Amino acid sequence: MLRLPADRPAVMGILNVTPDSFSDGGAFLNPSAALDRALRMVDEGADLVDVGGESTRPGASEVPVDEEWSRVGSVVERLAGRGVPVSIDTRKAEVARRALEGGASVVNDVSGLRDPAMMDLVCSRPCAVSIMHMQGEPATMQIQPSYQDVVAEVREFLLHQAGEAVRRGKAAQDVWIDPGIGFGKTTEHNRALLRSLDRLVGTGYPVLLGVSRKSFIGRVLGNEAAPLPVGDRLEGTLAVQVWAQLQGVRVLRVHDVLAARRCVDMVRWLRADGYSARG
Repeated sequence: MLRLPADRPAVMGILNVTPDSFSDGGAFLNPSAALDRALRMVDEGADLVDVGGESTRPGASEVPVDEEWSRVGSVVERLAGRGVPVSIDTRKAEVARRALEGGASVVNDVSGLRDPAMMDLVCSRPCAVSIMHMQGEPATMQIQPSYQDVVAEVREFLLHQAGEAVRRGKAAQDVWIDPGIGFGKTTEHNRALLRSLDRLVGTGYPVLLGVSRKSFIGRVLGNEAAPLPVGDRLEGTLAVQVWAQLQGVRVLRVHDVLAARRCVDMVRWLRADGYSARG
């Protein structure tokens, strides 16, 4: 069973084995290229690799089970065979089941265990699970998202789903919660959630945060009409990740592993005794 570091956030490297993800779609469709990228992320300091075969960018369409598995299956199995901790990024219980049987140790469900079959699966297996909040579905989630109180509503959903998993036998330390930055949220919704991370950390469940290269960073550092391109969002990403670490977030989902891990280790050094951050 994967155990998170006690003195810093775990760094989860993003591996999109897709043709259409917003940041690196198509770059790692070839299994050998995907494996090489994953191993490079581990060398750069990733604690686990999150493998996904279906884009969940705004407007994305669902991919059939067999097609999704054909993209990720060999990558999951080859990484797990090398002892790399693997997370499977999927909304589908069947894909998650195959990945767990292939050696994955984490299920990252952006639909937040809303599918009873996924809830059944993760509660019957010795794996960690990340429960993410998303308003709507990827195809529609950014069409005028609205909340009365985004922080309260996201927190209530996550606590309900996490509590159900614990009631059915999951250890609380193996149930991670993710506010779903950018998933059915405006820029201001995202800011409200980021400024209230302590309300999620205070639940006692490990908090996972994924902000890497997201569009709200491009809009904040550029503007609504001309956001910064995806490739120019590293500094903004790192700033938010440092903020999250200071609030007690336990897992950071990142594209730029080397830069993120260096920031994590520097913050850890500043907050602790001892000279070597990687020691």
